Amino acid sequence: MPRDASQATIKAAWRRLAREHHPDLATDSPAAAQAATRRMAEINRAYEQLRAEVQHATAVGGNGRRPSWPPREKPTRPVTGRVDTSATFRPRNTTMGPRVARSGPPPFRSDRLSREPLRASQPTGPLARRRQRNFRPPVPPTLDEALGHVVAFGKFHGHSLGEIAAFEPSYIDWLARTIARDPELVACARVVQADLDARSVPRPTRAASG
Repeated sequence: MPRDASQATIKAAWRRLAREHHPDLATDSPAAAQAATRRMAEINRAYEQLRAEVQHATAVGGNGRRPSWPPREKPTRPVTGRVDTSATFRPRNTTMGPRVARSGPPPFRSDRLSREPLRASQPTGPLARRRQRNFRPPVPPTLDEALGHVVAFGKFHGHSLGEIAAFEPSYIDWLARTIARDPELVACARVVQADLDARSVPRPTRAASG
């Protein structure tokens, strides 16, 4: 078979050899059938290898023919230029400018502080709220208001703090210590908690959870 055979030529040769050496045709003896099986396996392996070579040549832009042998040498890569960067190396903790001998601590740079506008308070807000004009601290609820406050979640949903304090006072401690999303509820729970402490109402060491 020529080295530049096409896919059609290779397939036609494979079919001709398969008709001649197929194991089903060897019915004389088991030994002949086994020899025909080995021969057919070699034919199939050679056919797959030749077909893969032709497909590879077609994928790289060939004309569907097998590549010549021996293969051509691959083009060498161009030599890249070298850049000397040793002059840009600086030891650790050194300045970028020329070294100037000086004594004493480095000068304090206040340009950042001068550019930044002054703030009237700390970033987290004013620290002394009572000094603000027209500031009124929240007034805590009375004991009656706190006892009548109704809880809208948890196992005591729909019950007032007065009912909860009479049934499970440790739950009042849990509300005053844990809840943060409802400031009104927390304020009422703390008022009821203070009343329980004033009356020395016993509670377990570990408060109940909701």
